[in-house]
Amino acid sequence: MEQRPPFPPFTLETALEKVQKAEDAWNSRDPEKVCLAYTVDTEWRNRTEFINGREEVKAFLRRKWATELDYRLKKELWGFRENRMAVRFEYEWHDQAGQWYRSYGNEMWEFDEHGLMRRRFASINDLPIAEKDRKLV
Repeated sequence: MEQRPPFPPFTLETALEKVQKAEDAWNSRDPEKVCLAYTVDTEWRNRTEFINGREEVKAFLRRKWATELDYRLKKELWGFRENRMAVRFEYEWHDQAGQWYRSYGNEMWEFDEHGLMRRRFASINDLPIAEKDRKLV
């Protein structure tokens, strides 16, 4: 049985740990590693895209990091209860032409009893920025 501690129900300490582990994993930009934090049948909404299952997550992340270059992410816990969390985030990246962006958003997470994320709903907005205005270096 796959497990990904910490497990719900979350305390403030374990919720903060879970968010930090997610941030660290996403900053690795390794789809093979990142997708292991999700259930095999995970459900996502990312912007306007609906993603179902770990294999679709892996394909999505490959596409994402092929176009969102030099991606760097920061996550912050907003709230939690039992097996759910609300997280705000911002990340910076640039496109092939060298235009930098800061993307802001919120995520709603739901975990199974083994600490794997079974649902992730993300709302994201992009702001073009100058390279000199980057915060997440």
